[in-house]
Amino acid sequence: MSEKKKPMTPAAAARIQSANAKQNGGATTKGSFPAKAQAAADKNTNQGE
Repeated sequence: MSEKKKPMTPAAAARIQSANAKQNGGATTKGSFPAKAQAAADKNTNQGE
C-alpha cells in the first residue's frame, strides 16, 4: 500500500522558500521548486472556496 500524500501547506511552502532564499541571497526564481511549492499551497488553500 502506498502512503496517502499530504497536501502542501502555506507554512511548509514558507519554510521551503525561506531556506532557498537564505542560500540565494534572498532570491526565489520563477519556476523553481520553492515557487512551485507556493503555487501548490495556494491551490490547496483555495480549493475549499
